[in-house]
Amino acid sequence: MSRPAPLLTGVAAGAALTAALGASLTLGAAEIAPAQVWRVIAAQLGWASGEGIPPWVTTVVLDVRLPRAVVGALAGGGLALCGCALQGMFRNPLADAGVLGLASGASLGAVCALYWGLAARVVWALPALAFAGALVTAWTVYRIASHRGVTPVATLLLAGIALGAIAQALTSFVLFLSLEEYEVGRQIVLWTLGGLEGRTWGHVALVGPPTLLAAAIVLAHARNLDALLLGESHAASVGVDVPRARRHLIVATALLVGGAVAVSGVIGFVGLVIPHLLRLVLGPRHRPLLVTSWWVGAAFLVAADVAARTLIAPKELRLGVITAALGGPFFLGLLVRHRREAWFG
Repeated sequence: MSRPAPLLTGVAAGAALTAALGASLTLGAAEIAPAQVWRVIAAQLGWASGEGIPPWVTTVVLDVRLPRAVVGALAGGGLALCGCALQGMFRNPLADAGVLGLASGASLGAVCALYWGLAARVVWALPALAFAGALVTAWTVYRIASHRGVTPVATLLLAGIALGAIAQALTSFVLFLSLEEYEVGRQIVLWTLGGLEGRTWGHVALVGPPTLLAAAIVLAHARNLDALLLGESHAASVGVDVPRARRHLIVATALLVGGAVAVSGVIGFVGLVIPHLLRLVLGPRHRPLLVTSWWVGAAFLVAADVAARTLIAPKELRLGVITAALGGPFFLGLLVRHRREAWFG
């Protein structure tokens, strides 16, 4: 079966993200007509007059829903891009941020920020500690696994699993301690289930630059990831500095995970399912695969957030529940399909 052209797939992914953003700005506890949303945005850009637009509509669109949608797009795109890079680097279609313990490290940092009350006093405390948790975990895993300039993939994965388990245990311990204070414990429990409520332009400014920087680093290594698919020896033979490329990719993926965890809580399956599905559609070349993973991941998380706040409105479901409910069965279906193909050809 012929594969669709990367350009066509990219256009479809862009259209999906546009549709998801449109739904995010129009749907919610108070529905706003698409024409009004367009007038608000056009007025803000100076393309049209804002006369006749109710002030509450402008506030809801520009100060509540738009930053929430942008944060969701950054988090979803970052998680999908991270999963795509890790799957290529380790030649493992089941790899994601949990492989190196990055998500667990970022979660531990963010939970500590909530428990110590730093998140309530300083807006950048939670993102900063989430970034720090992911980076410290990545650095520790890499240092443990590296010996005399060589970093075996199997050792790296085992070190990541071990460090992730330790970080998860510490997170559970902090959660146990927080239950003595009802409000703090409630915040941590809700955060571990994922969510984008209350996100502002301040969150966009905090997480946007490092996320985009990390995405640029990953995209710059697209050819190196192509070479790594055929093994480290092949990559080295065609001029790839494998240890250096791996260090850059680990730091970049840590930043992507730290940013996503900081602004959306613990979100599963985005970095696992999206790149795996797109690899089946687009093939193994990483440049179109990475770009499309970013757009589709962004569209998926924004759409999931729309579902979270509309399915049982005026209450909101947790975003992590939505992504797990959609991603879990879908990925199980892929596994069953591949198993049958392996058995019966």
